[in-house]
Amino acid sequence: MNNDKRLFYASCFALITTALSFSIRAGILPQLGAELSLTAQQLGYINSMWFFGFPISMVIGGLIYHTVGGERIMQFAFFAHAIGIIMTIYAGSYIGLMISTFLIGLGNGCTEAACNPLIADTYEGNMMSKMMNRFHMWFPGGIVIGSLISFFMTKGGMSWQTQIWVILIPTVIYAYLFWGQKWPKAKVEAAGHLKDNLKAMFSPLFIFMLVCMWFTAQTEFGPTQWVELILKSSGAQPMLVLALITGTMAVARYFGGNAVHQFNTTGVLLISAILAALGLFLFTTITGPAVYGVAIIFALGVAYFWPNMIGFIADYIPKSGALGMSVVGALGMLSSYFMQPIIGKWIDTNTAEAAASGLTGDELTLAAGQATLQTMNFFPVILIVLFTVLLFWMKGKKKGHDIAAA
Repeated sequence: MNNDKRLFYASCFALITTALSFSIRAGILPQLGAELSLTAQQLGYINSMWFFGFPISMVIGGLIYHTVGGERIMQFAFFAHAIGIIMTIYAGSYIGLMISTFLIGLGNGCTEAACNPLIADTYEGNMMSKMMNRFHMWFPGGIVIGSLISFFMTKGGMSWQTQIWVILIPTVIYAYLFWGQKWPKAKVEAAGHLKDNLKAMFSPLFIFMLVCMWFTAQTEFGPTQWVELILKSSGAQPMLVLALITGTMAVARYFGGNAVHQFNTTGVLLISAILAALGLFLFTTITGPAVYGVAIIFALGVAYFWPNMIGFIADYIPKSGALGMSVVGALGMLSSYFMQPIIGKWIDTNTAEAAASGLTGDELTLAAGQATLQTMNFFPVILIVLFTVLLFWMKGKKKGHDIAAA
């Protein structure tokens, strides 16, 4: 196995670690709550540390990537993952779980901070877009794997501690694959200088992409984080809907390079926004088995957002370097950290309004869920406008040019 392949495979296993920490932790929440006598609010605060640690290490990792090297960042990621996983198993307390989840979040952020620029510097042109999509396919793909592992282990009567041990398997694998490998140098010399990074990041185009990232992250994470509550009375099994969404996203990202080659990055982002808006709209009007078909439409919409937002920065604002890619990704995670309680309030408000109108039982839950999805559809609708502007903005622009001066 040559150096480039080994680094890429190591990156994929690191992202699988991130995905398993997301899905298995979600699967064991009922067991954690029962065994440690934790309230739902306490479990929510524990989960929030996953989102909080992620952007912190992403930004710091982006700042120091060209100074200390990606290999050092991934060494810290392994340390944070391993200690966080072991602490989770032996914590036995609310505070202990808060700290362990924060450490795992730090490890996850380091993975994004190191592996995104690694792939951007290793591959060129359409191959870079293809490999960036194939790397990011392992987040939804890993969620599917983790969800199934947790489901069957829980059904088989295995403890939550045993399930957490599973996360350590890809952690050890990525550490072994990264060990002793030579990392690529930055393709753009200015990408290695903080002054040039910051100058590129204060360009109108970069700021515009930050606004877009806020809405793309919420279009993806908003509905999927609340799928159990929103769709439980839709006539479809919510967890099967989530598995179908993440599974479709993984397959779509595997073939993402072909889509980017056919429509270019800005075209793919616009088409994605249209499909995501259509999917969310159909979720508000359709019930029963047809919901599974809608899930595929929605998944095809959100699948290409994250990798192509990162890929766009690498292609069109290369002087922002690893820091630029990290800041964009960190903002996506921070937006989820801030928006989750707001979405929860929307659900509470819509539930109260539906109850006031005389609805009860499944009808109440369905009406509240559909009303919340109607509000969430604001995200991709705004994106359709933003990405249409971007399509015309970037017309005639070539990859790798300094757009800041345009």
